[in-house]
Amino acid sequence: MAAMIHDTPFPALQFAKMHGLGNDFVVIDLRAGALRPSARLIAALGDRHTGVGFDQLALIETGRDTDLGLTFYNADGSLSAACGNATRCIAATEMAATGRDTLTLRTERGILHAQDAGGGLTRVNMGAPLLDWADVPLARAMDTAQLPIDGAPTATGMGNPHCTFFVPDAEAVALETFGPAHEHHPLFPQRTNVEVVQVIDRTNIRLRIWERGTGITLASGSCACAAAVAAARRGLTDRAVTVHVDGGTLHIDWRDDGVWMTGPTAHVFDAQLSPAWLAEHA
Repeated sequence: MAAMIHDTPFPALQFAKMHGLGNDFVVIDLRAGALRPSARLIAALGDRHTGVGFDQLALIETGRDTDLGLTFYNADGSLSAACGNATRCIAATEMAATGRDTLTLRTERGILHAQDAGGGLTRVNMGAPLLDWADVPLARAMDTAQLPIDGAPTATGMGNPHCTFFVPDAEAVALETFGPAHEHHPLFPQRTNVEVVQVIDRTNIRLRIWERGTGITLASGSCACAAAVAAARRGLTDRAVTVHVDGGTLHIDWRDDGVWMTGPTAHVFDAQLSPAWLAEHA
């Protein structure tokens, strides 16, 4: 067995495991020359039984005009333009390593600004929400505040598409069937994240999440931002709210300069994939 591992052309691959409120990530830093994983390898890594397991995978690169460049993938290997909790986790780790309290990060969403919010919290500006049907995107022109879908959900773009339903009791929704049924709705040509929201009061909402390409997750930064924006657009809440997800709470503040998200992060461990496993799945 030792000879097989030694002879494989695939080197061991270093990675970090992080999470924000139970929304978990594998993070690979390409700045040190790590292998760029294929979609097949990403999907294999995402398997919680035979791989490592994650909600999203993040790749770190040297930023051309920012401190870092980030690329995100879902557990099925598909690309994701935005991942707020992973952005916060990586920003927190980088700020701790460099002694800085601010960072800029380039993503498919654009340039995001991160700050050390103190008390173990990290804040990221996720950018202005995309409210026009073509920017979400949707399949045809319509009012994004209330879609022609049973339940009249709200569509929001946060670099990835979101469909937010407002319900009397979020716990009563069978998200394991409700989520996938709407992820693939024909109005969303790129599929969609699905949020189920119960408004508690003007400054608190309960959120449950189905992420496209992943499934039910304990938290999602972009979903929390989209849910908060949708609630404010519908006149149900103020623009600054506490979002209660399965994994804890995030504070979302929709300001003139973008949607700011604040919450905790955790760097769980660093490890490496074996050459033999990589040779089998690359």
